[in-house]
Amino acid sequence: MAVSLEDLSAKTNNQEAKVLSTTLNSAVGQLMNKGKSPKRKVMELDNRGSHFYLALFWAEALTKQTESPSLAGKFKAVAAQLKASEARILGELIAAEGRPAELGGYFRPDPFLASQAMRPSATFNSIVDALMAATGK
Repeated sequence: MAVSLEDLSAKTNNQEAKVLSTTLNSAVGQLMNKGKSPKRKVMELDNRGSHFYLALFWAEALTKQTESPSLAGKFKAVAAQLKASEARILGELIAAEGRPAELGGYFRPDPFLASQAMRPSATFNSIVDALMAATGK
């Protein structure tokens, strides 16, 4: 996605897309350096936990950059909420592991059931949903 944002920035001279690209690359590097990739064992970090850390590191990178004060301002509260809620969110994510999940089908899962299975943290969901509501998405 970072490369797509970089391409969008180059083709449209969109500075915010450039900032999003640069900060996403930074967040991915931090994710790898801190060993927050998904683990192979149950009750360890899975894809959902890895996505939480990517969101946290990206929000933090956005608040630290100076090229777009607007983006920094939009993500300041998000980064603070994610950091303050880290233990709770990870607890909610770990608690969802190791149990079968009904998806309503293998090849054509039910979107609602799949969303429930992939978004088991009410705390993380509330932060993301508030951000989406604030941006009108």
